[in-house]
Amino acid sequence: MANHKSSLKRIRQNIVTRLANRYYKKSARTAIQKLKEMESKADAVKFLPKVVGMIDRLSKKNTWHKNKAANLKSALMTRIAKMA
Repeated sequence: MANHKSSLKRIRQNIVTRLANRYYKKSARTAIQKLKEMESKADAVKFLPKVVGMIDRLSKKNTWHKNKAANLKSALMTRIAKMA
């Protein structure tokens, strides 16, 4: 166990940060899945900015790597462009 006050505080902060990151990552994954399951192009185009915003926020905070975020956004936009 840690002996310093600063390391004990860091442990507490890490727990809070981990739980927050887990929540935002899960929310983004669920939104991505929901977008992929949409059949209407109009609905998908309307929902896309929200999903892209979630992905960008995770990338900005280094929860997801910037290249992963770019690849996800590219794949989603390509998928929507191919919809009938």
